[in-house]
Amino acid sequence: MPRKKVIEEKPLTIPEVKQLLEELGPGAGGDFFQRTYDYVVKFAKLGPEARELVDKLVAEFGVPEDIAVQIVNCMPGSVDELRVFLSGRMFLSREKLRKMLDLLDQYR
Repeated sequence: MPRKKVIEEKPLTIPEVKQLLEELGPGAGGDFFQRTYDYVVKFAKLGPEARELVDKLVAEFGVPEDIAVQIVNCMPGSVDELRVFLSGRMFLSREKLRKMLDLLDQYR
């Protein structure tokens, strides 16, 4: 089996994956494709605006893109839940975390 070369790696939100799979259509893959599609349909908490929210988290709060994607995928509802994503990577004051939650609430 030939090795595949990774050209680019970019973290995607679940809604972005859903959109890509829908563009490919159900004939693009077999069982794995269908299981993946079922997963993203079930767990997508936002629509196409998910990337916009990721960009805002990165720009306004300095959150690394990979962490911002995870935050958007899970959409935490409290400061304590939000802190889990940031622990060990960065520290934000409780006030900034609340502002971040307010931003997330605008997209719910």
